[in-house]
Amino acid sequence: MSNSRVLGIDPGTRSFDLCGLEDGRVFYEESLESQEIAKDPDSLMRAIEDAMPLDLIAGPSGYGVELTYLKDLDLDVLEDWYLTYILLLKREDLKTALERNDPGIAVYSAMVDTALKMKRRDWPVCYLPGVINLPTVPRWRKFNNLDMGTVDKLCCCVLGIHDQSNKLDVPYSDVSFILVEMGFGYNAAIGVENGKIVDGVGGTMSGIGFLTSGSIDSELAQLSGKWEKSDVFTGGASIISGKTTPSELIDSARDEENCRMSLNAMLEGIEKSVASISVSTPNPKEVLISGRLSRIDEFREEIIQRLQKYAPVRSVRWLEGAKKVKEAAQGYAMIVEGLIGERFSELVNWIEVKNAKGTALDYLYHPKGGGVREELQKKTPFKP
Repeated sequence: MSNSRVLGIDPGTRSFDLCGLEDGRVFYEESLESQEIAKDPDSLMRAIEDAMPLDLIAGPSGYGVELTYLKDLDLDVLEDWYLTYILLLKREDLKTALERNDPGIAVYSAMVDTALKMKRRDWPVCYLPGVINLPTVPRWRKFNNLDMGTVDKLCCCVLGIHDQSNKLDVPYSDVSFILVEMGFGYNAAIGVENGKIVDGVGGTMSGIGFLTSGSIDSELAQLSGKWEKSDVFTGGASIISGKTTPSELIDSARDEENCRMSLNAMLEGIEKSVASISVSTPNPKEVLISGRLSRIDEFREEIIQRLQKYAPVRSVRWLEGAKKVKEAAQGYAMIVEGLIGERFSELVNWIEVKNAKGTALDYLYHPKGGGVREELQKKTPFKP
């Protein structure tokens, strides 16, 4: 029996979840508040150390890159590399946001700090692709997109492919579903056909989430004059309703019109994302739901009712032994276990993680986007 042990780290908006696997079974779980990590990055380091020894760690991978190992990155360029390609964040925007004590950007800063510390300790770490990096997504769907589904969304799909294959007793080639991932900050929809990820509407491109405004009218971007990274984290149902948690929003929707309208905007936005993905995934066997919001009973019941017209709807089932870490963390761990040739190697090969290429910046053709891409790539080459 194999003694290989791996760890997946999902950097969520509300929490960082760590999932350790040994022979496909969960042996370690930890969930840390994102704001705790922002204040004390070493808390994440201590949580990783608690799971050691480890053969491979899937580091917090943000928007995604082709499969990249930390050992192949030089320490003197790592910070700029991580900011540019994992976080899509300019150094000057990081500095400005930190000066005004922006909590979302503080988490990003902690992620950079953690990457540097893992490099100095020579830990076996890799960074994973997002949906846009996969060769199974046709190139034309990628044009002028950055977020077709961040790495955590891809990881939820990996868990979903494994789940549907087992539940329906079909090979990966017969798996077909639309995944709806509903987190504290963002909602996203991903299409899977013949067991391959073929399309995605990422959290910054979908409808209103609890924190994020989702897709933005380019007229608004023009009128504002400047759009900063921190603006991505706001403008959603929380701002519109004045509520600080999804549960509070749902409870208040019965009596407060603003909350009811905000909730309807979220629900309708999710359905519109599923409807758009049904163009590229026209015959899904199921709609699978995951994420923090899917575990709130009233929200889950309402979204199931709305989406059942597309296919039967159910929650993604968790791995054996998982009790508290989110679906994405489980998927992170599944991928790295597959990468070292263990239980999920067939699945990882099937979805073509190793064939992923480039970065999220590679498909920008709008003159402004292309200019930014060239500027960033010249300043910090992807492969130094």
